[in-house]
Amino acid sequence: MPTKHLFIKGRVQGVFFRASAKEAAETLGVTGWVKNTVDGDVEVLATGTEDQLAAFSDWCRQGPPRSIVSSVIIEEVEEKTFTDFKILRG
Repeated sequence: MPTKHLFIKGRVQGVFFRASAKEAAETLGVTGWVKNTVDGDVEVLATGTEDQLAAFSDWCRQGPPRSIVSSVIIEEVEEKTFTDFKILRG
């Protein structure tokens, strides 16, 4: 299945973005991971069908209620396989 690398910019830390992204990914059947970056952004590596990834990318453009997403950069990357969707720390 395709894999996408997303960088979400804006007010995305301290607003439960990672936990909400995990919930959205699990609802959509997307696997991979999400983490905060040192620059104050959120980074995601996500695997799923094209439809699942499109729906997840749309969710990332909105984020949870307290977030303000200014941009989402999406890159196609080499296909990865994950068993679930995790929140990475550090």
